[in-house]
Amino acid sequence: MPTERPARPARPGRPYHHGDLRRAVLDAALDAIAAEGPSAVSLRDLARRAGVSHAAPAHHFKDRSGLLTAIATEGHSLLAAVLGEAEDLRDLGVRYVRFAAAHPAHFQVMFRPELLRPDDPGLLAAREQTRSMLRTAVEGHDDDPAIGFMAAWSMAHGFATLLLSHNLDGLLDGRNPEAAFRALAGVMFEPAPRPPSA
Repeated sequence: MPTERPARPARPGRPYHHGDLRRAVLDAALDAIAAEGPSAVSLRDLARRAGVSHAAPAHHFKDRSGLLTAIATEGHSLLAAVLGEAEDLRDLGVRYVRFAAAHPAHFQVMFRPELLRPDDPGLLAAREQTRSMLRTAVEGHDDDPAIGFMAAWSMAHGFATLLLSHNLDGLLDGRNPEAAFRALAGVMFEPAPRPPSA
């Protein structure tokens, strides 16, 4: 199963020559989150990893919540690109799970509002794009669209969260996670049989 980059060793004191400090700090933050979770992120440590002054990351992100907001915004944009290719509701859920497995660091931050700037315009727009895709896919699958939206999102997000935390390892027992989710979604969203007409 693909994962995000393994953490790279820090290179203190080495001058930074890349030219895209913002991207370098984001990548270093994603490495730290993948290895230790969002609580491990600090601008000072990321500056050390990137080999720049401790004030340099603040120039782009101002503070830790700004950095995590940028990660969440990027995550929603990546997720929207993946969901946009879905063929139907079941495939959309599979793609949601696939995204979480491929981008675990983004996924850990995207749905943690206490870590983010709640009024950031870029985040609000990116998040609404992914939610709109899910709402559109659910239309016609439930008499109550809000309930259908919550059910579909809860199933995909819950499965992805359990998968990333290895709580499904024993239950999957070697099964492909995407195939397992596809089967689960088929059971949960199978149309109810109509009663025979009188």
